[in-house]
Amino acid sequence: MTHDDELPLYNLSRRRVLAGLGAVGIASAGTGLGTSAFFSDEEEFADNTLQAGTLDLKLDYKATYLGGPGRLDAVRAMGYPDAEEILVDEEPTGRYLLAQAPSPADLQEWEDLVQGEGFPFCSSEADEYLENGDGIPMFTISDVKPGDSGEVTVSIHICDNPGYLRMIGELTGNEENGQTEPEIDAEGEDTDGSGELADAIEVCVWYDEDCDNVYEPTGTGQQQELEVALVSDVSGSMGGSALASLKTAATSFVDNLSSPDEAAAISFNTGAATDQELTTDYQAVKDAIDDYSAGGGTSIAAGIDEGADELLNGTNATPGASKVMILLSDGNSNASAATSAANAAKTAGIRLFTVALGSANTSLLQSLASSPDDAFVAPDPADLDTVYAEIAQIVLGGEQKIAEGTMAEVFAQLSDGIVLDGDRQEDGLQPYPGATTQCIGFEWTLPTDVGNEVQSDSIGFDFGFEVEQSRHNDAPFATPEAE
Repeated sequence: MTHDDELPLYNLSRRRVLAGLGAVGIASAGTGLGTSAFFSDEEEFADNTLQAGTLDLKLDYKATYLGGPGRLDAVRAMGYPDAEEILVDEEPTGRYLLAQAPSPADLQEWEDLVQGEGFPFCSSEADEYLENGDGIPMFTISDVKPGDSGEVTVSIHICDNPGYLRMIGELTGNEENGQTEPEIDAEGEDTDGSGELADAIEVCVWYDEDCDNVYEPTGTGQQQELEVALVSDVSGSMGGSALASLKTAATSFVDNLSSPDEAAAISFNTGAATDQELTTDYQAVKDAIDDYSAGGGTSIAAGIDEGADELLNGTNATPGASKVMILLSDGNSNASAATSAANAAKTAGIRLFTVALGSANTSLLQSLASSPDDAFVAPDPADLDTVYAEIAQIVLGGEQKIAEGTMAEVFAQLSDGIVLDGDRQEDGLQPYPGATTQCIGFEWTLPTDVGNEVQSDSIGFDFGFEVEQSRHNDAPFATPEAE
């Protein structure tokens, strides 16, 4: 059996850590010290029987810790039907540790798995892979230093009937564990016995719509202004219904925008042109798109370069704005040039969505997108309305935060419970449908400037979820007194 300190360092950035009604311990933020605490898990709502029938809550997660050499950087591989082929350790309880750092394909496989239909999460056969109250620690972290961070994606599966979902938690420990001389110098006469780690660690919790554990707030309603370039293929093959459908879908997308968000219309064939620079005059953008005609060859690279130049250097481009490009093509192009242009745009901070229409080189367009979730396929021109509407929902809605602040502040909210919204597009609190999955992202960071005051401190907390039937329930999670 492999011990924690023998596991390899997973040098992963912006991906996964912590969850499931358990305890988390983070210790020894100072130099040369190391105590241990635990991530553990307990899931309490499996096989509940309620008035509306059966209501079953199951959890899965993938977690990482980004720290220094010799630290535990375990990634959970639960949910893989063929998990035994990639394990270094299989404990009787079913907790799996990867034998080596997972590849991007491994990470994507898990994201696809929890969102797709390839694994029966609500079946009894799934229990050996999922969390159902076995209480096994997620992992142990020791000797955390300022600058370290960790993340988790929790996939929550509500089986059978619809229900309201609540996230709960509490701090179970915030210990000083004695004081070193540097810590005393940093804190002065601090003799209350409580540690400072819970007030130093920064936490963000959000609805992780694509289960990738990356908080993606792009869209109106966020603090940042949105700037979007609609980059459209107008080559000869786009004539007829393809171009007509593009005009309808793209102009409908523009109709979703509101000031101060800006849009630009870029077209490309053999070359590329900015038909309307970034503006809040949305009618001008729609007029430019409606004026498109088809002809010429296909240079995807030219379109990307033109769109990126407008987003980054255009007259109305705003530094710090959220930059988005929506690239549509129905053809093929020089793959090397297109890849180079896309990589440059993404490196500059542009989120690149791609739409492969009809006989387009789908694999090329998918490779150009910022992530597999940002690559769309429209087999027929009639599908473009749906595709652009879905992109609009992602771009304009973004992912919503549930809680943010220090560890102490976030768990003060969780101690009262936070009821999650089953449909963020509808007004008011909505229950989750039966047989549904919701991913929650949880990220923590110990800032580099925290200094010596957290040396040897440790914290622990419980973090979990509970579900309650929605039928005949006008006051979810209300206490008997409140009812």
